Amino acid sequence: MKINLANIKKARNLLNKRECVAIPTETVYGIAANAYSDTACKKIFRLKKRPMNNPLIIHYYDLKKLKNDCDLNADFLKLYKRFCPGPITFILNQKKKSKISKVATNKKNTLAVRFPKHPVARTLLKYLKFPIAAPSANISSRVSAVTSSDVKDDFGKKIKYILEGGRSSVGVESTIIDLRKKPKILRLGGLEVGTIQKILKKKISINTNPSKISAPGQLKIHYSPGIPIRLNVKKIKKDEAFLLIKKNKINKTNYYFLSKKGDLKEAAKNLYTILRKIKKDNYKSIAVDKIPNIGIGKTINDRLIRASKF
Repeated sequence: MKINLANIKKARNLLNKRECVAIPTETVYGIAANAYSDTACKKIFRLKKRPMNNPLIIHYYDLKKLKNDCDLNADFLKLYKRFCPGPITFILNQKKKSKISKVATNKKNTLAVRFPKHPVARTLLKYLKFPIAAPSANISSRVSAVTSSDVKDDFGKKIKYILEGGRSSVGVESTIIDLRKKPKILRLGGLEVGTIQKILKKKISINTNPSKISAPGQLKIHYSPGIPIRLNVKKIKKDEAFLLIKKNKINKTNYYFLSKKGDLKEAAKNLYTILRKIKKDNYKSIAVDKIPNIGIGKTINDRLIRASKF
């Protein structure tokens, strides 16, 4: 992808002034702000209508600046070497001398950190003198944005600038892994748990529904298009949209297919776009076919389960 440096500099200048801008990543678009600034981070929460107890993910270009903010460990370094930059977020212990805003962390002594792969996001980070806090660019609890037009739909002129980067290639948020003690998955995402497990050569527990929020993406109601969703449906109701994993020969206007041949990665990439389209097509509810609960299919099911609690 060709990088427009004039656009990068415009985004950088706004971020330097503690404003928020929307940025592309390979997972979803994010609302970015200076992670060292309380003022800037508060603007993210206000824009998204995000609960203040829901911490933000901090995005870095590489390890150099992260070393100022976090304690690194062997498991982290193994995963960083294999998967970064990429769709994985790490929960690490924060150093006392860290300058990260306590607004971004909800005054915790831990930090959620990630190294985005998207070339536009990486170029921007390289031009900045600070890391950026960047949760998904959507209204809290609603469907995440995977294109710049999605961001415009949600925020209009309320956001200062949207840095164009095409459509997000992964289409769902990053996988979050807590590495403070024994590795534990806190959010299913764009990187499959089995792949992570192979690199660490140890079993990883999964706890995506804790009693207290300890990482982004753990709210019970999340990723919702704003209409009711029914899961594992065989028979749909009249005037209901039907979401299927695989394209079939039935060509009805209320049938929406996540992929052509049942490819789960393609389905994940298309999930949020199709949920938004169904809502725009004025359906009042969505019925969902059974989604295979394997690989990234587990992430798709996680998103649909949380969306169904609308």
